[in-house]
Amino acid sequence: MDAILNRSKTLKRSALAVTIAGLCLTTGLSFASSHREAPFITETPKVDGTDFYMFRSYQPGHENTITLIANYLPLQDAYGGPNYFDLDDDAIYEIHIDNSGNAKEDITFQFKFNDITEDLQLDIGGQMVSVPLKNIGGIGPGADATDSVQVRQEYTVKVIRGDRRTGASQTATNVSTGTETFRKPLDNIGTKSIPDYAAYAGNHIYDVAIPGCGNGRVFVGQRKEAFAVNLGEIFDLVNIANPTGARDQGLDELADANVTSFALEVPTTCLTGTAMTAGGDPVIGGWTTASVRQARVINPEPTADGKGATVEGGAYTQVSRLGMPLVNEVIIGLKDKDRFNASEPDADGQFATYATNPTLPKLLNIVAGTAEPQVFPRKDLVATFLTGVSLPDGSGGVLFSNQPEGVKPSEMLRLNTATPAADPSAANQDDLGLLALETSGFPNGRRPVDDVVDIELRAAIGALLPFFGETDPNGGAPLTDGAVVDRTQLLAEFPYLGTPIAGSPNPNTP
Repeated sequence: MDAILNRSKTLKRSALAVTIAGLCLTTGLSFASSHREAPFITETPKVDGTDFYMFRSYQPGHENTITLIANYLPLQDAYGGPNYFDLDDDAIYEIHIDNSGNAKEDITFQFKFNDITEDLQLDIGGQMVSVPLKNIGGIGPGADATDSVQVRQEYTVKVIRGDRRTGASQTATNVSTGTETFRKPLDNIGTKSIPDYAAYAGNHIYDVAIPGCGNGRVFVGQRKEAFAVNLGEIFDLVNIANPTGARDQGLDELADANVTSFALEVPTTCLTGTAMTAGGDPVIGGWTTASVRQARVINPEPTADGKGATVEGGAYTQVSRLGMPLVNEVIIGLKDKDRFNASEPDADGQFATYATNPTLPKLLNIVAGTAEPQVFPRKDLVATFLTGVSLPDGSGGVLFSNQPEGVKPSEMLRLNTATPAADPSAANQDDLGLLALETSGFPNGRRPVDDVVDIELRAAIGALLPFFGETDPNGGAPLTDGAVVDRTQLLAEFPYLGTPIAGSPNPNTP
């Protein structure tokens, strides 16, 4: 290979840029928030939270840990080069845990990224010229061949106890090296650039020392999208051609998409605090957010010396929020979608009507012919989305509960951490979760295999009403969107979501 000269590692923003951004706050630029279906987040896909998984780890030997997976940057076409899908190094990405039921974060895991760039040049007719691609040589499966890569990302993980902005903060470290930075693997460019992507990505799974928690594992990188949904038809007024037919009608419109995952394996006792070790409540709630700087100024003359296309500054402002799947997509009214994603769970009383008097059942009545339950408030949906469920066993006892003691109604994913995993293999897990009386499945947390679309469609038309002393007017109608999770794409071990689709599937040729 031709000689590579003039490498200079730089950061995207210089100290000067930060200073300029602070001075520009008076311009009044600010951000609202939402997911893809809300107005603002379509403009900032790098901080668009798409899915959140929280489950008792089922990899053998890791049963005493909880796996948290937050996905961002949706609908990635594998061939989306030359820049692919790096994360925003001006943003912070966070996973929040409430272990006291008061709708406020007790522990926050905060991820922050840093761009590392090198100006790779080739000798073209005696002149050194910068190359247009992200890499100019093979990568992996071992450590990154940094002399072949122009742009890569590193990240830190902070653990914050109490309020996410004012609480005490400590930084997690690499167990092997003691360093505070971890590398994000490049996206799956193709087989010529990265001949063995599975092995390459596997070398970016790190044992991590989590302050105050013990050791866990962390991985941030591209994964095969695990969420299955008949996307176009759902948003076309739930225009499902065969809503009570076979559950797998081959209608997963995300089957050819990748996503970026933040996966963190944490000792269970870290998340439950002292409550569970003292024989108390084992239930936790979780949700994810992304926040960006309040001010953004477009640089009219970007240069390569650290003065990038934008200058950003000011306080971090939340622009994305996700706990339970599909809440902002099909439950929150359009006018409130930005407001929802800018809010925190302890203020969710302002959105309660969307759960007590939901519109989705009426839409399903109109397009799928199902009966709209005439039970108001919909206490079954309030339990599912806002408080956690407590299901009676019919004899005065409790069949299952993931409702925290003294819970404050608020939207988040809730998990009873004392519930053992149903099976160590996703191949044998029931993807209808609690509807199939498999208590380790959604809405008791969420596993990669869980078909949350079918579960929530059925819940919307009354499938859980009998557990609350009411009649299901549809008699357990098997509503489906015709898309199921492809279990063959999932892994049996951390980080559980499968190897991403390659941008170039051709064999590695000279």
